[in-house]
Amino acid sequence: MSFLRTTLNDSVIIHPPGFYIIGFQTFPYISVYIVFLAVVYVVTVLFNSFLICIIAFNRCLHTPKFLAVINLAVIDVILNTSTIPGMIKTFLFKDNFVPFNLCLVQMFVYYTTLPLESYALAILAYDRLIAICFPLRHNSFNTLQIMSCMVSLSWVCVVSVDIFAASIMTRLSFCNSVRVFSYFCDYAPVFRLACNDYTIQWTVASTASIVHLMGPFTFILLSYFSILVTVFRMKSVSNGLKALTTCIEHLILVVVFYIPIFSIFLIGLYGGSIDPDQRVLSLSLASCLPPCINPIIYSLKTKEIKTRAVALFRRNKIGT
Repeated sequence: MSFLRTTLNDSVIIHPPGFYIIGFQTFPYISVYIVFLAVVYVVTVLFNSFLICIIAFNRCLHTPKFLAVINLAVIDVILNTSTIPGMIKTFLFKDNFVPFNLCLVQMFVYYTTLPLESYALAILAYDRLIAICFPLRHNSFNTLQIMSCMVSLSWVCVVSVDIFAASIMTRLSFCNSVRVFSYFCDYAPVFRLACNDYTIQWTVASTASIVHLMGPFTFILLSYFSILVTVFRMKSVSNGLKALTTCIEHLILVVVFYIPIFSIFLIGLYGGSIDPDQRVLSLSLASCLPPCINPIIYSLKTKEIKTRAVALFRRNKIGT
């Protein structure tokens, strides 16, 4: 394999033509798992697209809450698109080679949308916090303009950090192995292949992981603590239960997204070594399943979405 040489700060930087993804080579029943991922991807695209269309074409759903839901749906589609088609291509065509620049693009897209998913859940928590704790000021504290600003700010913040994270990968030299043990061009497994110092890449990756995951998760915990305090202070038990019911779909999304990811990192940190294949399988499931489950939960649990979906189905049926 011929390596590309560039000069940076009077030192030679060696970039390979690309990397070989070898995460599932020894995994049993890989064909069954790939079929499962294909179904997950189809469901992700169809249900999220359906959710986006339902909200976009119904003016009564043009509210701050459903702007946040659309934001989450768009992120879900991009997140699964960044990894699953590549995994299916590798299995069908036995082609696990990813060109160097495409590897950086995949890395950038994945590590942009994963934190954005975390921020999207925090934004939805803000919507519930204002609706329950400050009902009289809901129209002042939670407007379309404020929600648009929060969504835009989250995108600008995450994209800026990940542009920097992806750009510093070009400062690394890869003069030995180009075999990435993951299910895509993963940031840490790639920079660990470098033959020069990758301290800055490790620092950026660990800091960004803590900030982008623990920051929104902490805000969600504080939001629900405030919600519970408000509910317990309500004189009417039925009103309190009704308020909590509006949080069910969001709580399910939080559990589905955060619990698997935190469990994997905690087991790896305190529970000793994990079988590499099991780690790759767990990480891929933790990343690919939430985007598939999120639109289903909102379609089934949210009354406004169900009402509009049923009305659309009946309209099409009558037209037919």
